Amino acid sequence: MGSKIQVTAGSVKIGGGAKVSVQSMLNVPSTDIDGSVKQAKILENAGCQIIRAAIPNKDAVKLIPALKEAVSVPIVADIHFDYKLAIEASAAGVDKIRINPGNIGADDKVKAVADACRQRNIPIRIGVNSGSLEKEILAKYGHPTPQALCDSALYHASLLEKFDFYDIVLSMKSSTVSTMIKAYELAAQQCDYPLHLGVTEAGTERMGIIKSAVGLGSLLLHGIGDTVRVSLTADPVKEVYAAYDILKAIDIEKSGVQFVSCPTCGRTRIDLVKIAGEVEDRLRDCKKNIKVAVMGCVVNGPGEAKEADIGIAGGDGCGLVFKKGEILYKVPEDRLVDALIEEVEKL
Repeated sequence: MGSKIQVTAGSVKIGGGAKVSVQSMLNVPSTDIDGSVKQAKILENAGCQIIRAAIPNKDAVKLIPALKEAVSVPIVADIHFDYKLAIEASAAGVDKIRINPGNIGADDKVKAVADACRQRNIPIRIGVNSGSLEKEILAKYGHPTPQALCDSALYHASLLEKFDFYDIVLSMKSSTVSTMIKAYELAAQQCDYPLHLGVTEAGTERMGIIKSAVGLGSLLLHGIGDTVRVSLTADPVKEVYAAYDILKAIDIEKSGVQFVSCPTCGRTRIDLVKIAGEVEDRLRDCKKNIKVAVMGCVVNGPGEAKEADIGIAGGDGCGLVFKKGEILYKVPEDRLVDALIEEVEKL
């Protein structure tokens, strides 16, 4: 799975056969250090493994030590244009830097960033997207094609390679899923660097999750990708949950509950939609590697979901609790969820 080259950001290894890591980004204003720290703690508790923070100016560099003191997950400084901010962020103890070398000026500035990061073993993520392509590349391809995105990322990497810097992660994000997929496929063929997967500007929660699931899932299933971010116009915690759900859906993430439920039909006599939602919420932070089923009726319940470690199947105002297809007992509808949770706790 993933790239041949491996880089290390804090305690997290990226690429080279390492487990796919989940990222998100703070969306509290960089001037609000207390708010940023609070959000970082929430993200860490939600399972986020790498946290990125925008560093738009010198004052924002103060955020880095505050975050490093508050959480144990690696912190990435998101920097545009100003190479001095990259150097200051590295001195402040950041674990990874996101910057495009081609946007920071002359060779001496690129070398200064490469040297600062090398001295502290800080990897650099090069992040290109459809809106940031160089004029020459756009002129060559006419519009942001997959090859244009790939060429841009490799061009930026070459600027670091010139100064013997190879602790590089690449991303080629597009809001068009098919473009993003093809760009990463090209990059996987043309280089050995770890790849950070994402559909940029994916949208609000509903459509953003769908687009990210298609883009990330299709690449990961073909062994492409080393770290992921689901970009949503929503609470960043929802990005983390969505990323793990995608990884679980394609059997890359094995820890935590794999949740199955039926779509209901005319046989259903209980409020399965409400029950399924409650079960999912209550088991959201369960770390047990189990499969839990919530089924609408006894016709499909224990039989169709017999692979589930534990499950419930609805009746007429009541339901059955079953384990590996074997019925354990019958309970009233208002006790179904509690009974299921109690059985999960016994596993």
